[in-house]
Amino acid sequence: MNSPAPFPRVARGDRTLIQIVDAAMAEAVRRSGPWIACRQGCTPCCIGPFPITQLDALRLRAGWRELAARDPARADEVRRRAGRFLARFAAEFPGDPASGILDESEQAEGRFAAFAEDEPCPALDPAAGVCDLYEARPLTCRTFGPAVRLGGEAVGVCELCYQGATEEEIAACEVDPDPDDLEGALLAELAEEGGPSGQTIVAFALLEERPSRGGGES
Repeated sequence: MNSPAPFPRVARGDRTLIQIVDAAMAEAVRRSGPWIACRQGCTPCCIGPFPITQLDALRLRAGWRELAARDPARADEVRRRAGRFLARFAAEFPGDPASGILDESEQAEGRFAAFAEDEPCPALDPAAGVCDLYEARPLTCRTFGPAVRLGGEAVGVCELCYQGATEEEIAACEVDPDPDDLEGALLAELAEEGGPSGQTIVAFALLEERPSRGGGES
């Protein structure tokens, strides 16, 4: 827990990415006003696993280490939830359960659609209805709800939001949270530095620190 965080240059770039994304999403919320239904304790989007990048995984593990230093009991419970999740579902994981890397073939994507679909995210405190790793949450979590546009294409919004809004009104609220694809550049840099590649899920990201191929940056 006290060892240096891996890939510090990528981590610095990720902090910049998060600032850009969070600022864009704040603008989307401002434009959307009362159409945004997202509130603390609203957790439907926290049910069922979803693919995350290795950049998300690094951020989650860093967030967990910060939580462990601040509130060890809470951090231990996050890890226990991740462990229970994998104890129940690892055998059904549509990928490599040893590495936690998802198989991204078309057949595996079909299996993933039904994988643990009713299970809460291990980072979610089910009693309080809050994310224990909120500041370190994946980009999917950060951008879900308000209207966003990625790579020129509109992304679906939360079905609880924009009730009564027209398509034109929703489009007027759209933002591009990563217009220069900084995330893609950081993932490429992570791979160049010998870091892990491929998508995973939150439970695998949290349960154990896996050694990288190259051992990180000096």
